[in-house]
Amino acid sequence: EIPKRDWSSDVCSSDLRAPKFPMPDNYLFLLRFSTLGKHEAIKNYVILTLKKMAYGGIYDQLGGGFARYSTDYDWKVPHFEKMLYDNAQLMSLYSEAYVATKNTLFKNVVYETYDFLLRELLSNEGSFYSALDADSEMVEGKFYVWQKSEIEELLGDDAELFCEYYNVNQHGLWEHDNYILLRRKDDETLAAEQNISTEILHEKISRCKIILLAKRNKRIRPGLDDKQLTSWNALLIKGLASAYMVFDDDRFLKQALQCAQFIIDKITSNEQRLFHNYKNGKATINGFLEDYAFVIEAWILLYQATFDEQWLHHAKALADICFEDFYDESAGMFLFKSKHDESLFSINYEIQDNVMPASNSSLARSLFMLAKYFGVYNFKLVAAQMLRNVKSDLLRYPSAYSNWGMLFLELSHPYYEVCICGRDAKAKAQRLRKHYRPNVLFAGSEGSSNLILLDGKSSGSNSLIYICKNNSCLQPISNIEEALSLMQ
Repeated sequence: EIPKRDWSSDVCSSDLRAPKFPMPDNYLFLLRFSTLGKHEAIKNYVILTLKKMAYGGIYDQLGGGFARYSTDYDWKVPHFEKMLYDNAQLMSLYSEAYVATKNTLFKNVVYETYDFLLRELLSNEGSFYSALDADSEMVEGKFYVWQKSEIEELLGDDAELFCEYYNVNQHGLWEHDNYILLRRKDDETLAAEQNISTEILHEKISRCKIILLAKRNKRIRPGLDDKQLTSWNALLIKGLASAYMVFDDDRFLKQALQCAQFIIDKITSNEQRLFHNYKNGKATINGFLEDYAFVIEAWILLYQATFDEQWLHHAKALADICFEDFYDESAGMFLFKSKHDESLFSINYEIQDNVMPASNSSLARSLFMLAKYFGVYNFKLVAAQMLRNVKSDLLRYPSAYSNWGMLFLELSHPYYEVCICGRDAKAKAQRLRKHYRPNVLFAGSEGSSNLILLDGKSSGSNSLIYICKNNSCLQPISNIEEALSLMQ
């Protein structure tokens, strides 16, 4: 059923609460739900929320990337700490939202967040650090805020336009005569008001941002949390792979593969089990369920991005370890901590989705997908049972079970396995991904494959597309538009 709220309103009662945390899984579920069910009001609500976040002070308008949360209900004043897990998931979310809307604002957010991550959190080994502090020189936000006089001195004749664009006025005023940069108008509206073209507006604002960012980079920087967590890096691999599949930019894939290789080389034991933490050249702490669940998701997405089957086999191997080390058959759920480690004071099953998806909901969705790739029927049975275990909670408190909700959409709506065979399989997959189809799983090969989904499918010299449901396929076709029409 459609959640009972006025989705057509710009401001709903829940939006007036503070502090406000970005909740990527909630927005992603609503975007998919509204698309599959053709609920335009809900879709518009999600788009509005993503726009307000990207316009707000919670988003670093100069350097890219999101702060951890907003202290007010307008997304204006952030708690200036920046977390890897937030920005990783928001890259995925804004990439998918771009496919659904073709809104260039969402594309810009992805690219600017990527630039922030490379500039601020990338380690020399290809992994990513955990966070940047909110404070510098023991003052929260000092690195990010501006005095108006400083902007005017740096930008000269362009200062007035910049101040109008980023609300260096009563809207952006914070405290101690400091301003938080934020937006309230789209480029077309502001350009018209200034009687200039959007191209000139972009040129001027881009030039101003370069000047201010160079100045900001000379300030004393916030402290860096330099531990490298397996689960958070896996979330970023997902974000990078998602961006690659949407924007077809090899830089995203290269960075994702580099980070993935780091996990294999540095945070995986000789027994192919994961560690949780890496710092100062040493991997420590046996992996928790979230590490396995998020890495499995990352490997599945890397396969869909590359059609390199090694990533699926890595994912399947980790899923098998999850059954060995974490599965509680009597509960039909997976423990958060391995059965072979020191026991916790109480048995813990991480079930509720929050600012990150619950490890059990993440793993359940991966088991559903791996069952399709490998034909392991037990994986699908376990995933379905896990969803049944939380059904009453999902219906009563859906915002805390939104990743479970996506599994429900995958099980309850038509779910398509798109299999592409032939020499330009990856290119055809990229073309199909330009069109928003939420319930789709990709498989492909330029040659032969032993995967259940691809076994017996071939195309000779021409690439063919097989549209399948529950491993039952229609006649192969080669036309992209025809393939899309079969997945309405």
